[in-house]
Amino acid sequence: MTIGLQTIHDVPVLMCAREGDVIAEEGDALDLIGDAGYQGAAWVVVPVERFDERFFELSTRLAGDVIQKFAQYRVGLAVVGDISRHTAASSALTDFVRECNRNRQTWFVGDVDELRERLRG
Repeated sequence: MTIGLQTIHDVPVLMCAREGDVIAEEGDALDLIGDAGYQGAAWVVVPVERFDERFFELSTRLAGDVIQKFAQYRVGLAVVGDISRHTAASSALTDFVRECNRNRQTWFVGDVDELRERLRG
């Protein structure tokens, strides 16, 4: 379920609601990418609650597969919310998040205000 399209600093962003289908496989990511393309969004914002727990366990490869699909279709992905319980349990995930946040494809941000700041610059 999406909330709708918003423009943040001239960037069209598809905002997903907290409620809705869980992203548990690549196909779920493709559905969001398709919706983003249909609505003309350059970025998709997905609350942390919408991801299957396996997304935060790098050994499952779900995060890598989902992020790769977004990169393949050149749609930005912003994972919004508190993931501290996941990063506290995994230094590999902490490193992964840090690396993602260095680029312009996938960001892990605490809230939409942080996303607004990142899209500004």
